[in-house]
Amino acid sequence: MFAAIDRQYGRLDGLVNNAARFTKIDPLDVTEADWDFIHDVNLKATFFCCREAGRRMKAQGYGRIVNISSLGGLRPWADHAHYCASKAGVIMLTKALAKSFGPGVTVNSVAPGVIPFGETIEGLDGMIRSTPAGRTGTGDEIADAVTFFLSATDFITGQIMAVDGGLSLR
Repeated sequence: MFAAIDRQYGRLDGLVNNAARFTKIDPLDVTEADWDFIHDVNLKATFFCCREAGRRMKAQGYGRIVNISSLGGLRPWADHAHYCASKAGVIMLTKALAKSFGPGVTVNSVAPGVIPFGETIEGLDGMIRSTPAGRTGTGDEIADAVTFFLSATDFITGQIMAVDGGLSLR
């Protein structure tokens, strides 16, 4: 993928790591395969995409990386320990790479709250009621936060922005 970007564009100014896997499993039932299934995409792929982008961006003295983490990386969720660990890893990775890749290259993260994408939101009534915004978020609201980080000054780096309608205040 990065070689194709090099050939077609000759430079890379922005990267958004947005792939994720999510499963609900009691921690006592998580297998090594379950763990790897989540961590391979949520953390491992994020790291290696950041590494490749970081090499190019550091060489050109400019770049913006935005990693999509999760409120699950900031707050523990029952029956999602393996997912929460992967997203907490994305948050710490974001901070560590921000220190490594600067100056000129920023690494930030957006931590979405409840954002339904066509699926039912059954069973989330309690979460929605305890969200100060009183509703779920939208993909456009996450995109706005990503766009902010992609266009922000290099003085904003290593930051985690919860886009959650205030749910993390619970």
